[in-house]
Amino acid sequence: MRVTALVKTALARRTLVKTAFARGTLTRTALKKRGRRPSMEICEQMLREMVTLRERAPEVSGSVACTVDGLRIACDLAGDRADQTAALSAALLALSRRMADIAGKGAMEETLVSASAGFAALYPAGPTIVLTVVAEPGTNLGLLRLEGRKTAAALAAIATRNP
Repeated sequence: MRVTALVKTALARRTLVKTAFARGTLTRTALKKRGRRPSMEICEQMLREMVTLRERAPEVSGSVACTVDGLRIACDLAGDRADQTAALSAALLALSRRMADIAGKGAMEETLVSASAGFAALYPAGPTIVLTVVAEPGTNLGLLRLEGRKTAAALAAIATRNP
């Protein structure tokens, strides 16, 4: 039940930000404070890193980078579920960070969802971005972890380099 509430909250927050920006009631200063969506150049750099991830790990079928608020930054997924994936990723990141905190096991490094038709792995990419990687069944999880973390670090570097 709690996951559903977090997903609804993430979707509602994203809708509010989009609506406020469209109406002009959300200023650039407020966007900077909230963590505005990155420029097109940054999005393209991140997308290139995500495509490189898919090339380095053949079992990876795609990935999504989004803000911790659930706003999609870049998407290398087939289909039309990028916004839903972004919203769920933000919610799952919040839950995973909270679980790591409650368990007293340090900072959350990754979350792996294992399903009958494959995997979804989430990696924090700095304080404001989450990378979700979707992989096929039979994926080499060691390679997925290695390449996922490497790509998340690259995305964090891109975001830091281009404020």
